[in-house]
Amino acid sequence: MPGLPEGFIHTQDVLHERLSGPRVRELELRHGNEELLHGLDILGLAGPFSRVTPWELEDERGVRRINASGYAAMPFGEMPPAITDFMHEFLTHNRAMGLPQQSTSPWRAALEANLVRLLARELPSHADSQVFFCSSGTEAIEGALKFAKAWRRGAKYAVSFGSGYHGKTLGSLSLTPNPEYQDIFRPLVPGAVTSPYGDLEAFKRLLRRLGPDSVYAVVVEPIQGEGGVNIPPAGFLSGLGEVCRRHGIPVIADEIQTGLGRTGHWFESAAQGLDPDIVTLAKPLGAGLTAVGATIVRAPIYKKMLGGLSSKRHSNTFGGGALAMAVGLKSLEYLLEHDLPARSLELGEIGLTRLRALHRRFPQLLEDVRGQGLLMAMQFRPMVGIPLPSMLREIVFEATAILALRELHLGGVMANLSLSSKRTVRLTPALDMPADVFGTLLDRVEAFAQTHPNARDLLLKTPPQVTARLAAFAATSPKKRTPSDG
Repeated sequence: MPGLPEGFIHTQDVLHERLSGPRVRELELRHGNEELLHGLDILGLAGPFSRVTPWELEDERGVRRINASGYAAMPFGEMPPAITDFMHEFLTHNRAMGLPQQSTSPWRAALEANLVRLLARELPSHADSQVFFCSSGTEAIEGALKFAKAWRRGAKYAVSFGSGYHGKTLGSLSLTPNPEYQDIFRPLVPGAVTSPYGDLEAFKRLLRRLGPDSVYAVVVEPIQGEGGVNIPPAGFLSGLGEVCRRHGIPVIADEIQTGLGRTGHWFESAAQGLDPDIVTLAKPLGAGLTAVGATIVRAPIYKKMLGGLSSKRHSNTFGGGALAMAVGLKSLEYLLEHDLPARSLELGEIGLTRLRALHRRFPQLLEDVRGQGLLMAMQFRPMVGIPLPSMLREIVFEATAILALRELHLGGVMANLSLSSKRTVRLTPALDMPADVFGTLLDRVEAFAQTHPNARDLLLKTPPQVTARLAAFAATSPKKRTPSDG
């Protein structure tokens, strides 16, 4: 039997780590998202990284870091044994069809039933809701918009909120009010309208202007993740739900980052008094190992779009695949058995208390800290304090967070940027991170603050050659900058 043609890379070379770090970076820079990876390489963040424990990664030099990144998609850390052991068991013993597109599936049936049961525990009105599976959060939003549009066929507007983030496919991008990501793709899906987040009176005024019958959906994050962990004022979500219910407008709760325990609640929307008509989920269901998205929809709305001979009006090739469903089912089981929302709430209170103390001690570094459960944010003061023109100010905001991310990385913490809040770095550690590891994570964040007591230290402590390379990179990669409140 012939082997691979010359120049092709063998699976065993990757599996047994015979593909060196420099070779990996070379191939990625040549064939992948070169600009993104080049920027990460300048900062020393490009990796590749290897798992030491579910909560620690090491680079090619053997330097270990605690992983608080992953954009809320790593509920149990990197390759958690509870899930990987089950995957081995699944691959050994499963006999159900792997891609059941036109048949029932025990794995899909079980995950559908468990998700609806879980949601109905919090919101009994969803006891007969139905589930549509896909492969990502942005796809879950796309499906949600189609369900809502089919329900209100004559309406033409969908309302989302300032600083929100719902994904980057065309429909979800249209509801993500961020010029940096939107402008090159205009015209977007028509009818997308934005209202200030957390301002119920502004939403009511918008609704009066548009006419309630012309709105087919309101899409809201119960806490904005990419917006920098923005928590709405008490009563905003419940009031929003009441207004929409009065006018028959479907509410879509984007729980892709907040759902299934990250904020200390199973569903953050329910915790804040909202009973949405459609709920989107994704990140934690895949446990960082598979791609799973889910759209949970009230039965009448579901059937309006996918009823009778129109039941193929919306479909997804890989949504509902057996392996993805099995991992989703096991992830949900692990969350339930260990009551990880309660653990997230407990650790989050400890973390936010520590971050608030740092904010008080280092007000020239940190402008604000925010958090709910294990969704935590640090908003930095600009590293250049003098007034600047708007375009340059946005560049300084973004550079502040990027350099903070680099300094945290050097201090042993892997964190996340925030796509719609330029000066904000987020911490999204595993919900089951051991208390001692979580304590060390916070100690390292404190050590970072102690060595950078002023935001300008982020720039002063960056080697000049790194600053020069970043400046050259920014100059040769012009892009639309996003106006932000920081």
